[in-house]
Amino acid sequence: MKVGESVENYRILKGKPFPLGAHWDGRGINFAVFSAHAQAVEICLFDENGQSELQRIRLTEKHNNVFYSYIEALPLGTTYGLRVYGPYLPEQGHRFNHHKLLIDPYARQLIGSIQWNPALFGYIVGEDDRSFDTRDSAPYIPKAVVTAPLPPAQKLDHLQDRPLTEGLIYEAHVRGLSKLHPDIHSSQQGSFAALAHQSVISHFKSLSVSALELLPIQSFVNDHYLVEKGLSNYWGYQPIAYFAPQTAYVKSGRLEEIQQTIQLLAQQQIEVFMDVVYNHTGEGNEMGPTLSFRGIDNASYYSLKPENPRYYLDDSGCGNRLNIAHPKVLKLVLDSLRYWHANMGVSGFRFDLCSTLGRGPRGLDMKGAFFSAIAQDPTLASARLIAEPWDLGPGGYKLGGYQPGWSEWNDRFRDTIRRFWRGDRGLRPELARRLCGSSVLYRASGRTPEATINYLCSHDGVTLHDLVTYAHKRNNANGEDNRDGHHDDLNINCGVDGEDEAKSPLRRRIQRSLLTTLFLSRGALMLQAGDEMGRTQKGNNNAYCQDNDISWISWAQHQSADEDLLVFTQKLSQLRQDSPLLTPNVWLEGEKLSSSILKDLQWLTHQGEEFPSDAWQSGTGRDLFYAMGSDQQILLILMNANDTSCEFISPSSLGDLDLEPYQWSLVIDTAYAHVEDSPRHDMNLGPQKTIKILDKSVQVWKIDLDSFSH
Repeated sequence: MKVGESVENYRILKGKPFPLGAHWDGRGINFAVFSAHAQAVEICLFDENGQSELQRIRLTEKHNNVFYSYIEALPLGTTYGLRVYGPYLPEQGHRFNHHKLLIDPYARQLIGSIQWNPALFGYIVGEDDRSFDTRDSAPYIPKAVVTAPLPPAQKLDHLQDRPLTEGLIYEAHVRGLSKLHPDIHSSQQGSFAALAHQSVISHFKSLSVSALELLPIQSFVNDHYLVEKGLSNYWGYQPIAYFAPQTAYVKSGRLEEIQQTIQLLAQQQIEVFMDVVYNHTGEGNEMGPTLSFRGIDNASYYSLKPENPRYYLDDSGCGNRLNIAHPKVLKLVLDSLRYWHANMGVSGFRFDLCSTLGRGPRGLDMKGAFFSAIAQDPTLASARLIAEPWDLGPGGYKLGGYQPGWSEWNDRFRDTIRRFWRGDRGLRPELARRLCGSSVLYRASGRTPEATINYLCSHDGVTLHDLVTYAHKRNNANGEDNRDGHHDDLNINCGVDGEDEAKSPLRRRIQRSLLTTLFLSRGALMLQAGDEMGRTQKGNNNAYCQDNDISWISWAQHQSADEDLLVFTQKLSQLRQDSPLLTPNVWLEGEKLSSSILKDLQWLTHQGEEFPSDAWQSGTGRDLFYAMGSDQQILLILMNANDTSCEFISPSSLGDLDLEPYQWSLVIDTAYAHVEDSPRHDMNLGPQKTIKILDKSVQVWKIDLDSFSH
């Protein structure tokens, strides 16, 4: 709508209460807004820049708590906000304030950003939250834009039929991944379009990346306290509009940029997953601003304390909890997921603090409304579902507690691998379980190894480089006196806190050993962007507010700093892709394969003999040796987390297979950046030969049975 035009130019018709939001059909726009407790809803029309309010139109119809009307001839691109009338009674859970312009929860696109001002709050800042503020918030809040319907996205069945175990999930930030990439033009750096740049795709392909998992891309709030400190909500875990992308990530201003980027990645066999935050919103607790949900229907959208609805239930640690148990709120979440999946082409979702989505009036129910609804949804049947399987509420840690169809971030894998390479004793049984896919957690529910997302590091914590470099977190740049972030990352800093040239060779060896352990594990693998080339956050383990070179990947700097690590990681990925033993989405049994004389898994002693079953309970050693076998290949894996070297005698047989006719070839030795530098490279290693494994290192030997004539 342009400046100077009047609503008198448009006819207001009855319209329909469905679908919710603003939908243009070529002749006009149908508006529909849910609110169970409102008295009236107005559409406020703005100029095309969202600066000047032109007209207010009251929605004249109401059905089943949906206010709606159709405005004929209102054009595509109309810019608008909502004003909702109702009682302001915080003690009863109601916080209506029509002086506050609100973001439509179903808005597909926003223009502008939040400009922090006391007028954004429903109460008078500095007074009790039960006070009532009459200042207009419109100048300080983003406006919604009516967009054309997006056509259905390209179907990705050919990608989604692949088990997650067959590829690599690459966790990245839209802005941080490309902001400093030297091959990407500054006009595209930090955008969706940059994700499909040929240089970025080439990097993905060199690592066999099968899925790009993006930190939150739905429109989010830059918290007031961060802005005051000159920081920002870089990670994006404060959502305010579940259909609209973060404006800064779409440099072209066209939603098609997202859809086209996802399609280009799909052509390269790379799926896109998105991190979604449906457990809370960016409006915070009772002292937070009124931006959308709070002003539309606070008592419906949020879980309030039954004994005093003035206050919010908070299992997220962010001030509030979205009331997923409410049918209309659940519908909002499912509609949002369907939109990103079917229209944008996003093939998977990682649910932040997923346990929260099972909470309702009767407590935590892992078969509750959300989980039941998503399980039967035909549109989402093909979507990948990944849980962060915990929240901050009572009983919220639910690792292994999800149903078939779900994968889970496995923090036990992360912690076990870190502790083992740190040198903790008594971890052989635990390490063995994690390497085999943590079957005790997932198998009983009928799930396969892709249920476990194995990872070493993620956005929420240290980078791989910093894990082996710093003894303690260094978060002073966050402005919280280093109180924030994890207090124990299970660091492996080699006795010196901080960068140290003398410790660098050992630290790089440990990085290689950590990565090798990850790539050898059964399950789905996730790698944090930049860990493959030594990215550092300078010890910051909670860089959620650092939209700067602490968080951005400095491609040239990191590659030159540890190009050997990148090449090594690429070799690991290639080994995993080439080996028939590492990617199958089936459980290891430790038994002979059908029509085979080999066991699929066999644990070994230092003498190359089968590890006694009763020895697991007494094992305090810091090493682990085992062989994996199939009709095509045998892998021999030797791990030594001790501070000194150890020796292993190559086995004379495995199962019923006599190894006398065969020779082992060395494919990985993490004591060296390049296997060609290992003195064991090109050795003709037969049975009963002594192998020396250096401290903090892994060796991988293989026999390709197909290459031998029997």
